Order: sequence, then structure tokens, then C-alpha cells
Amino acid sequence: MHARVHPAPRHLPCQKDPRSVNRSFSCVCGQPIFFRNSVCLGCHAPLGYDPVRSKLLPLAPTDTPDVWRSQESVDEPPMYRRCANLSSPATCNWLVPLQTADAFAPDLCLCCRLTRTVPDLSVPEHASWWGRIEVAKRRLASSLLALRLPLVPRSEDPEKGLAFDILTTLPGAAPVITGHASGVITLDACEADDATREQRRTSLREPYRTLLGHLRHESGHYFWERLVDGTAWHEPFRAVFGDERADYGQALQTHYLNGAPPDWSSRHVTAYASCHPWEDWAETWAHYLHMRDTLGTARSFGIRGDRVELACEPFGPSALSESGNGDVTDARFLQWLNHWLNLTVVLNEMSRSMGVADFYPFVLSQPAVRKLHLVHRIISHKTPRSARRRTRPPAQS
Repeated sequence: MHARVHPAPRHLPCQKDPRSVNRSFSCVCGQPIFFRNSVCLGCHAPLGYDPVRSKLLPLAPTDTPDVWRSQESVDEPPMYRRCANLSSPATCNWLVPLQTADAFAPDLCLCCRLTRTVPDLSVPEHASWWGRIEVAKRRLASSLLALRLPLVPRSEDPEKGLAFDILTTLPGAAPVITGHASGVITLDACEADDATREQRRTSLREPYRTLLGHLRHESGHYFWERLVDGTAWHEPFRAVFGDERADYGQALQTHYLNGAPPDWSSRHVTAYASCHPWEDWAETWAHYLHMRDTLGTARSFGIRGDRVELACEPFGPSALSESGNGDVTDARFLQWLNHWLNLTVVLNEMSRSMGVADFYPFVLSQPAVRKLHLVHRIISHKTPRSARRRTRPPAQS
């Protein structure tokens, strides 16, 4: 990300986004507590995350074994069970509201019920890999829930639900490929090994490769099937991203053989996004989630992009006007986007001050912004699905 030196534009006042997940919480003792915490370091109260309310809560026991209540000052505090995976390598701190407990897995939270397959935990490194993956998956799930996107385990909705298979390559078997197919996200558990993931990132010449990035990308494929395929958004998608009926397998083969076009950055968020409209959508979706969660986290701690005096050249209405849907103006989206650009300039400089890679090593072109805006519109104005689901090969990350 680069900045042009000129007077910072005057922004509209930054407003709280009701769909932005909160990452800053306080215990009843006044100690700050964080999204991943399962116990308060100040008063040692047990903590749990309520996915329905997007809130980390201090808990107190009740007269019923294994049932907890919130310590909030309310007349009828909600009652919960703590996820059974709290004591597993997943170390899940999510709660199971008693009124929504699943009949088939009453002791598992919503996020853990999404996981269908885990690696062989008798192998020592597999347990730590699984734990890291679940940490990333909880952050993804909390963001999707805050955006009010449909998130139902495949065990409860075999047709439209979502499942995660976390696998390792077995001796003599074909290698596990991270991807999505018909509601099932497969993740190569080796991606949780830092050395392996960094080696792959370097060999593929990627500026960014993380577990959370993988999960956000693959969730994009899943939600394309849920929100775009066969709906009123399908033609707007093709107008902005291209026709997904182009041969997917051939597109991947061509990409890995020849690489991205030299001018890919003028149209796409990443080089990989240039290989096929499905991958363009998934990469754009992942970047949208990066932006939503990062800005939401910053806002939670009082860090606001509109207060940054060093500014990028802001995007204006012309960035959205060729979206394929007629003239489009969206002042709120542009405000949000420009706050993001301001924030990343500073965060990139802070990363360089620590001698590490840039926080956000990407530059957004106007066509990429139009694609982000279409993702934003689809998430904000979801339409019911009206056509049968199409199947396709797993999408490689």
C-alpha cells in the first residue's frame, strides 16, 4: 500500500457498524478480557463467548451441574453450557445457550459443530495443528454471524449446511488439497505448521498466507453457492467478475503453468484472483472479511481511520459507477473503504518499524473496489436462493 502526500480529506463522522463484531470486552472486575480468553486474569472468573450476542461473558455457576449463568446485572441472566471442546486441544471458549442447544450434539457450540473431521490426535503435532485451526475458525465464524450470514452445520442441514474436514495426507494416499466442494471445506492440517505454510507461501510467491486467510477464502466459495448461484445476484456477479462457466480446471492449470497476467493488479485483489471468476470472488470475499474484521477490531479499541492524518488518495463515487448495475453511489461504503486505506498506511508503517512483513501488502484498483462493493451489497441485501446447487471441483488455495 502506498500513500500520496496531500491534505487529508474530510470524512463523515465514523459511525458504529451494527454488523461489526466487537473484540474488546471487560470483566465485571474491570479487567480487560479478549476474544480468545477462557478465564479472567484479574479475578479468575471463567469466561465464555456467546455467539448469539457476540459477547464475551464472565460466568458464575448455578445449582445445576455444568450449567452457568452470565454475571451481567440483568434480572434473568442467560444460562449456558461451556463447549465440551474447552478441555480438548481446540480449547474452545464458546458457550452453548441452553435454549438453542442442538439435540444431536448438546455439549458442542455452533462453531465446533461445523467441524466434521479432525486429524488423528494420537499424532502429537496434529493436536496443536487442530487447536490453531479452530482458533482461526472461531474468528471466521464470529465475523460471519455478525454479518448475519446463514451459518448452519451440515449435520443439521445436509442440503445447505457447512462442514469442515481437517485432514492430513496419509501414507500412500493422494495429498490433501485445501478447497471447497458442495458445502464441505477441506483444509490441509499441515497449513497450521508455520514452517510448512511459509515454505508454500514462498514457493507460490504469495505476499500473504495464513490459516484465517484460507478459511475466509474457502467460505467465499461456500457463500457464492448460497447467495449468488441461481439468485437475482447471478447476472450482476457475471457483469463484475466474469462468467464462471469458463472451464475451471483448465483455468487453474493455465494459472499454475503460466502465472498471472502482467496487469493482474489493475483488475484483481491478488494474482490468484485472476485465474477464474470463482477465485476472483473468493479472494475478494476474503479481503472484504479481512477489512470488516480489522476495522471492527480497531473501532473496538478506539482506533479510527478517519482520525489518521496521513491519507491515501480517497476513492470517490466514480469507483463504483461502472459496477455493471447502473449508476451506483454508496457514501457509507466509500467512507468505510477510505477509513480502511488510511488505517493500513499506518499499520504497514508500524509493521516496518518491527521489521516484519507489511500488515496489508496489497493495492486496491478501481475494478477491485467495484468487486468489493458488490460483495458488500450481496451481504447487506441477501436474496433467497432460487436455483439448484451446482457442483464443481475443489478450489485450491
